[in-house]
Amino acid sequence: MVDYHGANNQSLYSAGEQQTYMEQENDWDRDLLLDPAWEKQQRKTFTAWCNSHLRKAGTQIENIEEDFRDGLKLMLLLEVISGERLPKPERGKMRVHKINNVNKALDFIASKGVKLVSIGAEEIVDGNAKMTLGMIWTIILRFAIQDISVEETSAKEGLLLWCQRKTAPYKNVNVQNFHISWKDGLAFNALIHRHRPELIDYDKLRKDDPVTNLNNAFEVAERYLDIPKMLDAEDIVNTARPDEKAIMTYVSSFYHAFSGAQKAETAANRICKVLAVNQENEHLMEDYEKLASDLLEWIRRTIPWLENRAPEKTMTEMQQKLEDFRDYRRVHKPPKVQEKCQLEINFNTLQTKLRLSNRPAFMPSEGRMVSDINGAWHKLEGAEKGYEEWLLNEIRRLERLDHLAEKFRQKAAIHESWTDGKETMLTQKDYETATLSEIKALLKKHEAFESDLAAHQDRVEQIAAIAQELNELDYYDSPSVNARCQKICEQWDALGSLTQNRRESLERTEKQLESIDELYLEYAKRAAPFNNWMEGAMEDLQDMFIVHNIEEIQGLITAHDQFKSTLPEANKEREAIQAIQAEVQKIAQYNGIKLAGNNPYTTITPQSIDKKWEKVRSQLVPQRDQALQEELARQQSNDHLRRQFANQANMIGPWIQNKMEEIGRISIEMNGTLEDQLTHLRQYEQSIIEYKPNIDQLEGDHQLIQEVCICQYTHTETIQEQLHEYRTSFNHFDKDHSGVLQAEEFKACLISLGYDVENNKQKRTGIMDSDDFRALLISTGNSLGDAEFARIMGIVDPNNSGAVTFQAFIDFMSRETTDTDTADQVIASFKILAGDKNYITAEELRRELPPDQAEYCIARMAPYTGPDAVPGALDYMSFSTALYGESDL
Repeated sequence: MVDYHGANNQSLYSAGEQQTYMEQENDWDRDLLLDPAWEKQQRKTFTAWCNSHLRKAGTQIENIEEDFRDGLKLMLLLEVISGERLPKPERGKMRVHKINNVNKALDFIASKGVKLVSIGAEEIVDGNAKMTLGMIWTIILRFAIQDISVEETSAKEGLLLWCQRKTAPYKNVNVQNFHISWKDGLAFNALIHRHRPELIDYDKLRKDDPVTNLNNAFEVAERYLDIPKMLDAEDIVNTARPDEKAIMTYVSSFYHAFSGAQKAETAANRICKVLAVNQENEHLMEDYEKLASDLLEWIRRTIPWLENRAPEKTMTEMQQKLEDFRDYRRVHKPPKVQEKCQLEINFNTLQTKLRLSNRPAFMPSEGRMVSDINGAWHKLEGAEKGYEEWLLNEIRRLERLDHLAEKFRQKAAIHESWTDGKETMLTQKDYETATLSEIKALLKKHEAFESDLAAHQDRVEQIAAIAQELNELDYYDSPSVNARCQKICEQWDALGSLTQNRRESLERTEKQLESIDELYLEYAKRAAPFNNWMEGAMEDLQDMFIVHNIEEIQGLITAHDQFKSTLPEANKEREAIQAIQAEVQKIAQYNGIKLAGNNPYTTITPQSIDKKWEKVRSQLVPQRDQALQEELARQQSNDHLRRQFANQANMIGPWIQNKMEEIGRISIEMNGTLEDQLTHLRQYEQSIIEYKPNIDQLEGDHQLIQEVCICQYTHTETIQEQLHEYRTSFNHFDKDHSGVLQAEEFKACLISLGYDVENNKQKRTGIMDSDDFRALLISTGNSLGDAEFARIMGIVDPNNSGAVTFQAFIDFMSRETTDTDTADQVIASFKILAGDKNYITAEELRRELPPDQAEYCIARMAPYTGPDAVPGALDYMSFSTALYGESDL
């Protein structure tokens, strides 16, 4: 930091003038110190300014109003900036000691001609920020700004004028004050660049980026000029009018930093002027030496090139030599002529300047005198003579040979271009994967190529003749010409051999593919009917069958056995078809033919035939055997049940009929007394009770018949009569004898059989006569429950064809006349056992059901999770649903 306080007592102003100036400065915007933004800027600036001096004494402050309260650092600051010793401070920590120290500092300030207005020691000791900042500003004015003098202006005006003079050459800089003129940061950067241009790249600064500009100036000043950073860029930019006192304090640091540099600059200029003359002379000497050395070196390299008369082998090389010589005369030599002249001028100029400045004459290095250069130049011009004429004669000689060689190259290039790819084309084995039609096309294409090959025979002979002539004329590149000609002739012989081989291969492949094509056609003719037979067999073997008696199943078994007897013959046909395909593969493999695709006459592959055959033989036939045998066993079991039931029914039926007739006679004849009649009736009752086990046995057999869904009772008169009744009713309403009933016909048939469509039950059995049927239609209003009838039609006609077959009709009537349980009925029964609750307990099940069945239910019922659940509750609804499946719901 430059010491600018050495002459504090030698002011340019009288005491009265200093007093008036300081009063004016103290009155500047005193009230604005209360502005928060300005106060913040002053705190930072004044603190940094104080620390820049206090650090010389090895200390600093952190808080400007706190650290000066005891007066110790304040007195130390005044000693540093004034260079004088103040009275010894008091070291006590009492308030009176602090006030005494601050008063000593204020007395020292006053002794320098500064009038302190409204600033007392008590305010400083109490930490009054406004008074402390005002006091520091007074110190800055006195010791940093007051002594500035520029062109008869001093203090603030002098500092402002200095800034304006220094920043005048810079664009976008117009310093008119110490607040907004510094806001964009360009003025700070201009001051630094004016004195230290190497520190700032001013042209890269942008006026619209003030934060970057300010930070750049502050950082450079702190790093290279030892000016501490006194403000934050953001505080300046974000304030409409930066604090004037803070800016002045900061700028005064720049003034003092650069004020001493002016004298050094003047001294340096004087020395530079003296040295410039010597440097210029030395530079001229160095230039002469270098120019003379370079010119002599160029002459030394050029003369051997001009003296070289070795002929070149090619016309191109000789023409390049001629072009190089012309470039030498046109491009390279003229600058050297100019250098030679300039060298002589520089030599004479240097000698004149040395003589005028009383310096000794310049003596070039040995061999670089002007006379040495002139001798070398004369030798260079001698070498140029005759060089161009020799070049032209040599070029004319080479033109004769080049014309013949170019003719050879053109014909060879045309031939080589034609043969390019021909060997690859002739050696390719595209015929191995081609179809018969493609082979025929390849043969025609090959015939065209053979014609083209013959037409090129003359060009090959011409090439050989030209090569022979070049050899006789001793052409320099005869070895390469001979090698190329030899290659062309050898390639021509190879093309002829390859052409013949390809023709033979194409013709041989054509014959083989014709054989394969015939086999493909035979395969297609035999594979199509065999494949249709297998698909029909697969369909028949997988077809569902429905039988009702042993005779029907035995008929199916007989038909199936007949089908199996045809399988060996079918297998022979399959093997014959596969043999055709195998022969195709054999021919292709033996002759190296890659079959392009599948049989063009059919889409039936050998793999699909084997797959279907294997499915018929190993899967569908055994499955059909098993299904037929199972159905035969079932029908035999059903026939046994029919016979057993028929024997009992034919015995019990007449017995019941006989008993009913006897009871009827008793009620009609009325023989004997009432007591006698009652006795007879009781006897009949006893006999019926005794006969009941036979009826129970019949009921059990009937239950077994229902469980296996036996619909035809071939050995019982009653069931046969019922089936006969259904058949008669069906035929009665089948008016067109089509074997099916339309929807309205089926509805009338149900009503004639006494089926109550509204209540989903059969009221009676038997066929109504026409009068009864008409009465029933009138009584029902011919409205038989559309919803219920739609449900029935969904059962008997699931495909919605609108017609009902006799078998569907019989199945429906059998189900409707069979007493079966449903899931709803089971749920209702459980609800009765549970006392009308939605759940049931294990105790209730054990109480109402046999032990094994109760435990069965308990083990399988899930816990009940309804809102009314209690511990141990079981869900009988889901259990019942699971017994019958969701469809029963």
